[in-house]
Amino acid sequence: MHSHETPGSLWLTEYNNPYDAVCHGILEVVHQQKTRFQEMMIVRSGATGKALVLDGCWQSCTGDEFMYHEALVHPPCLLQGGPKKVLILGGGEGAALREALKWKTVTEAVMVDLDGAVVDACRRHLPEMHQGAFDDPRSRVVIADALAYVDAVPGNWDVIVSDLTDPLEHGPSAKLFTREYFAQCRRALAPGGCFVIQAGLAGPVEMQLHVRLANTVASVFQRMWHWLVPVPSWGSPMGFVCGADDTVGWEDPEPEAVDERLAGLIDGPLRMFDGRTMRALMHPPKYLRDAIAAENHVYSLAALPRAIR
Repeated sequence: MHSHETPGSLWLTEYNNPYDAVCHGILEVVHQQKTRFQEMMIVRSGATGKALVLDGCWQSCTGDEFMYHEALVHPPCLLQGGPKKVLILGGGEGAALREALKWKTVTEAVMVDLDGAVVDACRRHLPEMHQGAFDDPRSRVVIADALAYVDAVPGNWDVIVSDLTDPLEHGPSAKLFTREYFAQCRRALAPGGCFVIQAGLAGPVEMQLHVRLANTVASVFQRMWHWLVPVPSWGSPMGFVCGADDTVGWEDPEPEAVDERLAGLIDGPLRMFDGRTMRALMHPPKYLRDAIAAENHVYSLAALPRAIR
């Protein structure tokens, strides 16, 4: 972050690749804190509302987070059919938890996040995102390592949502994007359950991680779906990958059938997701389908640097 000549403003610059950057004009730093794990800021931007920033990386903002969180949570819940138990790994803002709790069928939603300080700050300073989800009697927040929690706690989850920080091949969370981790999540699912992961930028220039993650998920699960949505504040489409067994599926959902199902199962407003959106998400663009079909790289623990295994 550096000062800009406009009085009273700051600019946060984040690179999507070595040549392209997204810049956000910051009007106010609402909260800043060095936690045990990372540098956190909650800021108020000039165009897209309040945002969570971790280690200088833009996470989500009140202006367009609904496009991301609705696309992350509702497709796997719809594919599963009517989840009762939902596990959210990461998601400190509470927005993924908010979306999961819109499902009338949900009786238990557990959010596991490593950094309690981030969760506390979001609870205080980003009520626009969690909208009271932390206080819903069906929800529970656990401050723990996601990998350790999935390993230690009995499974039988209907939907597992992996809403972790951006996947980086050699980043600190790289082990949470490997075949071994996905296999662990698969074992924690109930029969007919769905696993979904935030799978990185999926534009033509930045899609390599997404493509490899899709191939890695496909190496673990019998069925794999991938989709992308535009999130303007990130400057590139965001990709998601979902895995399930071969009993799950809705190959070409009719918009009217989806809308009818959502009307009976959802309690709360949806701003981007409906039957037409679901059908579009299930038909990602050709360049992405072609790239995934040609990919053979699978992320594994053995291939990671020894320091982060």
